[in-house]
Amino acid sequence: MPHKRLHMKIYGRVQGVGYRHFARQNAVRLGVSGWVRNRPDGKVEAVAEGEESVLLLFRNALEEGPLMARVDRSDAEWQAATGEFTGFS
Repeated sequence: MPHKRLHMKIYGRVQGVGYRHFARQNAVRLGVSGWVRNRPDGKVEAVAEGEESVLLLFRNALEEGPLMARVDRSDAEWQAATGEFTGFS
């Protein structure tokens, strides 16, 4: 299956609650590459590459979030994979 890129912005109580660690754990578990970061506006942003079916699982996990988080909304954009990532940071 061809690889795709998923670019997400997650809104809600997603900073200071272990959200990035949760995202990294799920990325490693699912075998996707990319990154996750806090944004100055309070959102979390993530970019991941992998097979579309696996990225859908990753997206579902990010929309759920860790126990202490509250995800109000997420925006997801699908793009062509670039292959620039070797792991997840």
